[in-house]
Amino acid sequence: MLLKLSLLLGLLALGPHVCSWKFEDISKSMHNFRLCVEFAVFHFNEHEPDENAYKLLWLGPGSGKGAVRCLQEKKYSWTYLMDLELGRTICKKHDEDIDNCPLQEGPEEKKVNCTFIVDSRPWFTQFTLLNSTCQQKWGEEFPTPTAAPFLLKNEGLES
Repeated sequence: MLLKLSLLLGLLALGPHVCSWKFEDISKSMHNFRLCVEFAVFHFNEHEPDENAYKLLWLGPGSGKGAVRCLQEKKYSWTYLMDLELGRTICKKHDEDIDNCPLQEGPEEKKVNCTFIVDSRPWFTQFTLLNSTCQQKWGEEFPTPTAAPFLLKNEGLES
């Protein structure tokens, strides 16, 4: 009985440290993260009233890295927190190959900073936007879309 009680007290003392539910930094090369970014940008485009599409900005020619300012995963889950920079393209929302579409320049140029929290179930290819906050560079805030599950097909998601 004393052994069981001491084991229980030990687990209670260690529990908060071992089972922390905080977000932690992770690598941007994780496959599931790339799918979550594609989902978040797609969701942004679907709910943004602008008829032009937005895409993830790139840091520079040949860098191969997107403008991902922060990437974290909730410990012991498939929930990601992403801080992304998006730019307005010359393409319309439902055009094909938006990733290769040039960005708007001049007075039509717009950039937004977005923070997304996405819950994923990669074995079902199911993503749910839990929260999003987007703000144009000069401070005008976009409306926050409601959280709703959205299923993506595996077609064309491999990069």
